[in-house]
Amino acid sequence: MNSQDGSIYAVPANFRRMENMHVVFWLFKDISWCMIWKELGIFMIFPTLSIAIWISWKNRQLKSELAHNLAIVLWISANSYWMISEFFSFDEVIIWQEFTGKHLSLIPFIAGVVILAYYYLIQRKKEIELHKPVTM
Repeated sequence: MNSQDGSIYAVPANFRRMENMHVVFWLFKDISWCMIWKELGIFMIFPTLSIAIWISWKNRQLKSELAHNLAIVLWISANSYWMISEFFSFDEVIIWQEFTGKHLSLIPFIAGVVILAYYYLIQRKKEIELHKPVTM
């Protein structure tokens, strides 16, 4: 895949296998949620979230990859909290005004959106400017 400056971003095969395994864990977590398999759903949070954090760490040098992978970590965190709130029936408990237990999952969801907004509105523009050819 070519980037803005013409460089190529390649993913090593063993890293790609880890990313693919991450998807498998994530699917099992969400299938468990759908089927109300509490123990498996809760158990699958750990490998799913751990690999997402590991992928973020390994890609931390590339600001685009880091932003997107941190958003995924936050998405999985929010999604996992929401699942747990449903499993233990505090998803509909009123916390404040019309906000319920599951609404607390908005915190990491919104944090992920903020990270991506920062990347696209500020960081990416800086990267494009940095790699713009100088014209005379």
